[in-house]
Amino acid sequence: MKERTNHMEYMEGMEVIDSTLLDEVISAMDAYDYDKYTDKDVENALSHDVLTTEDFAALLSPAALNHLEEMAQRAQIETRKHFGNSVSMFTPLYIANYCENYCIYCGFNCYNKIRRAKLSEEEIKKEMQEIAKTGLQEILLLTGESRKMSDVEYIGNACKIAKKYFKVVGVEVYPMNSDEYAHLHKCGADFVTVFQETYNSDKYETLHLEGHKRIFPYRFYAQERAILGGMRGVGFAALLGLDDFRKDAFATGMHAYLLQKKYPYAEIAFSCPRLRPIINNDKINPKDVHEPQLLQVICAYRIFMPFASITISTRECERFRNNIINIAATKISAGVDVGIGGHSGEQKGDEQFEISDPRNVEEVYKAIEEQGLQPVMSDYIYV
Repeated sequence: MKERTNHMEYMEGMEVIDSTLLDEVISAMDAYDYDKYTDKDVENALSHDVLTTEDFAALLSPAALNHLEEMAQRAQIETRKHFGNSVSMFTPLYIANYCENYCIYCGFNCYNKIRRAKLSEEEIKKEMQEIAKTGLQEILLLTGESRKMSDVEYIGNACKIAKKYFKVVGVEVYPMNSDEYAHLHKCGADFVTVFQETYNSDKYETLHLEGHKRIFPYRFYAQERAILGGMRGVGFAALLGLDDFRKDAFATGMHAYLLQKKYPYAEIAFSCPRLRPIINNDKINPKDVHEPQLLQVICAYRIFMPFASITISTRECERFRNNIINIAATKISAGVDVGIGGHSGEQKGDEQFEISDPRNVEEVYKAIEEQGLQPVMSDYIYV
């Protein structure tokens, strides 16, 4: 059997930056004993105007499940205070699904036999024209993690096309060096999202068997390199259900919190994805992250970092998404197609995972209004 690459050692060409965040986050996560927190600790945390990291730890503990109602009320107050009644809308656009990584839980993994495709610039333009017709002004560009099939120049050109149709452009692609992020920013990208998947490096090593994604620290420092490359915003997430979700949620919050302390001007965003079934494996689902636990995590993020944007994706059902935008989430996807080329009616490549809320833009827009909230197509304008 072929010897696997050391998941903690950088590969050739990977930029190493001078930062101690990884050690700080992992040591905090390792020391996190969520079973030690009591109802009193949770009540104390909720009584504070500004939360400490210890308060955040208490809100993620099993004891806090007894206080979900109070947490939701506090989260709603913080959301209204900092975001008013607005809920931003966007859609993801998958432009390629080629991947060089072997991640055992992902539909795009290089050994999964699916239809692979990559959109040409003309096809990207066509997809974007269709999406723009819905009125959306924010788009998130995604690829499988393959530098060979989706190089930096290809992604940069997609950003240039996107800027003609949308006011805000995000990218969720493979981690890059800071000069490559600077190139994407110059091409029109505003923010970068990277899922760490799990912050437990031992578990991470067993889930990511081949490819650049196997290198744990390079992925961890992606957001910091993106900020160094000039991006105005960065997004964080653990894929809840891969490992101990409480520790992963705590590490995600600590990662974002410490990065914002270091770069106060950076905009911070959270996503809260749970595992979803994929093609050729319908058994991939989170075992212990049910809707109450998901609500707990989202509310804890909101109360701990009240200024952060929180995205709720179509991994969750219509009912849950309608409720969570009334409490803590500030961004919602709509008209989602996670295959390649589906927006213009001719899907060329298979999906990354099964979505749970298939509503179109108009339906989500109306649902936001029915909650007494204000749908926002763009919250950022360049002058």
